[in-house]
Amino acid sequence: MAEAQNSPTPVGSTTAGQIAVAAESTVATRMSAPPSFDVADFPVPHGREEEWRFTPLERLRGLHDGTAVATGQGVKVVVEAPEGVTVETVGRDDPRLGKAGTPVDRVAAQAYSAFEQASVVTVPKETVLTEPIRIAVHGEGGTAFGHQVVELGAFAEAVVVIDHTGDAVLAANVDYVLGDGAKLTVVSVQDWDDSAVHVAQHNALVGRDASFKSVVVTFGGDLVRLHPRVNYAGPGGEAELYGLYFTDAGQHQEHRLFVDHGAPHCKSNVAYKGALQGDDAHAVWIGDVLIEAKAEGTDTYEMNRNLVLTDGARVDSVPNLEIETGEIVGAGHASATGRFDDEQLFYLMARGIPESEARRLVVRGFFAELVQQIGVKDIEERLLAKIEHELEASVA
Repeated sequence: MAEAQNSPTPVGSTTAGQIAVAAESTVATRMSAPPSFDVADFPVPHGREEEWRFTPLERLRGLHDGTAVATGQGVKVVVEAPEGVTVETVGRDDPRLGKAGTPVDRVAAQAYSAFEQASVVTVPKETVLTEPIRIAVHGEGGTAFGHQVVELGAFAEAVVVIDHTGDAVLAANVDYVLGDGAKLTVVSVQDWDDSAVHVAQHNALVGRDASFKSVVVTFGGDLVRLHPRVNYAGPGGEAELYGLYFTDAGQHQEHRLFVDHGAPHCKSNVAYKGALQGDDAHAVWIGDVLIEAKAEGTDTYEMNRNLVLTDGARVDSVPNLEIETGEIVGAGHASATGRFDDEQLFYLMARGIPESEARRLVVRGFFAELVQQIGVKDIEERLLAKIEHELEASVA
């Protein structure tokens, strides 16, 4: 077994403009309770647990301790799908629910135990969609528990956009099930109002020779904590996990990824980038990759980059890599957190570009490669407009 070197300080942890860089190897999934659909199997977290130590529990509105109950209008889910796609609203007994993965923490188990109806979107085998499936999740002021399933048959191809807006306290599980040879791209946008709370576990089960691409975009919300997870159902699967977040003053945005290489000759690539500005802006990125003993021929890499635009912001970035076999193609990880590059700014300003415009160019360049991964023009344009809005607020 090969692991990264231990250190008491998370990679890239920064506070009030001070930057510290080190390495940490604790794999949270190995220190957590076993996965379960039963809430009772998870103790109430107190903030000292490895998987909860970065999360401000008091801001979860009771999602972690069982005091949160469904209230008000909750959220409204609207699905727009091209011809040939089946969209269903099903009850808790539908056998397709939970097939992609089991809850790994108390909030996910609470969400699974508390939802009443789930949305299931099915793309038949060998169907190739030319237009995206759009799932609008709009918060209407209450507390809600949700479950969504997107399932692709063998050799089907689809793009799914899940757009979160409005105000809500939401705990949810989202399942992606890819048949053999299928190709799925999912763009999940968190554009909540400032007071929203969103905690979700995303489970992807990637079939033999299938390809899964996830693009997570997080801007809004008081607290957003997402847990994307990937498992391989057969050899030859590929997963690309991209993420972009812009954390503003007072916001807590947390992305905890886990890729379990449990099948041979599979690939994974993880790249998340974030920008932070304002007092008490806090971003957390945890990247866990496990290469099991049977996963010979694995090729994997994970990367996290953070750009701190102002003092008062904090980043905790922890890449973890656990390897149980030496018969792999490659495995690596990287994390870096830094201030705005004054040299780049000077270079642009020396050529007559005003400072405000120069800052925009540098930040847009920082995010450019991830924006291009979205592949949905209107979402890309909206994302760039949000970045411009955030930057304008920072210089106002």
